[in-house]
Amino acid sequence: MFSSLYYMKPKEDPSYIELFLSFFWIGLTGFGGLAMTAHIRKHIVDKRKWLDANTFDSGLALCQVIPGAIVMQLAAYIGLKLKGIRGAVVTFIGFGLPAFLIMFILSVLYKQSQNISGVEMVLSGLRVVIVAIVANAAYVFGVKNFKNVNDWVIAVIAAGLFLTKLHPFLVLLIASLLGLLLTRKESPATAKLSSARTFRFFLILILVVAVCSTILFFVNKEYFTLATIMLRIDLFSFGGGLAAMPIMYHELVDLFGWFDQKTFMDGVILGQVTPGSIIISATFFGYMHFGTIGSILATVCVFTPSFLILMGIIPFFDKLGSYPQFQKVINGILCSFVGLLTIVTYRFTVDIHWNLVNVLFTLAAFALLVRKVDVIWIILGGILLSFVM
Repeated sequence: MFSSLYYMKPKEDPSYIELFLSFFWIGLTGFGGLAMTAHIRKHIVDKRKWLDANTFDSGLALCQVIPGAIVMQLAAYIGLKLKGIRGAVVTFIGFGLPAFLIMFILSVLYKQSQNISGVEMVLSGLRVVIVAIVANAAYVFGVKNFKNVNDWVIAVIAAGLFLTKLHPFLVLLIASLLGLLLTRKESPATAKLSSARTFRFFLILILVVAVCSTILFFVNKEYFTLATIMLRIDLFSFGGGLAAMPIMYHELVDLFGWFDQKTFMDGVILGQVTPGSIIISATFFGYMHFGTIGSILATVCVFTPSFLILMGIIPFFDKLGSYPQFQKVINGILCSFVGLLTIVTYRFTVDIHWNLVNVLFTLAAFALLVRKVDVIWIILGGILLSFVM
């Protein structure tokens, strides 16, 4: 029914299996949170040429301004552009599945040992790699999107605002206004989707969520509480997975008291060293309090709003794409994204105990990424560094 949606036909039309396997691999090798956007772009735009750069960048800008996990929404957006609604479901699941499986295994191991010292020892080198990955992402998007000095000005102002911990939504609003005022040239319009069926699918999903939530309320109120917590966390997390952590802490530690501070921080650390969005920590918290069913329920619910909002807003976003002023707003948001990646790089850097080996390895990793060496080799090098040190 929904597969007949008019999607943008890529230069090389992938099958659903090829699409799933590609995004499963991207999800398995994607580290660094927001930096994964550069990893996705490399595979989808540069290597496979399934999507043109302008359509990808417009989708990234959209995913940045709406609440939820940015990289998960971006995966769904690409699937929607390539293969319609079914494609969005395939890429969304394919991208998120590796992170869920890895986090589930780590959660089981943690519950048995009640500490993450072993995981920390093995994966500590990955934190150094993540710094290089995020820095490279900032470099890639800067090179791709900066056309003149005004773009640099927007990025610097946005970086300064992010550094002050101003709410991400307000930063994006300011960046949008700066883009409208300072962008000199308009970008070409993005390809459009058939809006009616996408919005119909969104309404059906809303109904399904409402019905499932009602059933859960009467069957098991504890599961209902977990589900609604995770739905709220994703719904109000502007700025990606990192923005969800304070909300998650308030709900799980302060409000419901399900975890102490140490357990919560351990879950966040595991989320950082796991591929995919850091919001996958929800799998850990669901498992620790409710077991296997809780881990699945928490994971599904913490990503559901991301998918729902994207499906609901895409029809209107595509209609706006033909307006030159809107393209200037998009440019401002993309410039602010470079600023955000720069600040994330800085914050990751502060949390690392630096020595000569770490500095040299980070510089080497960054140089290799700039030369487009596959990130999986960099990750393996980080794990090897952990063993050596």
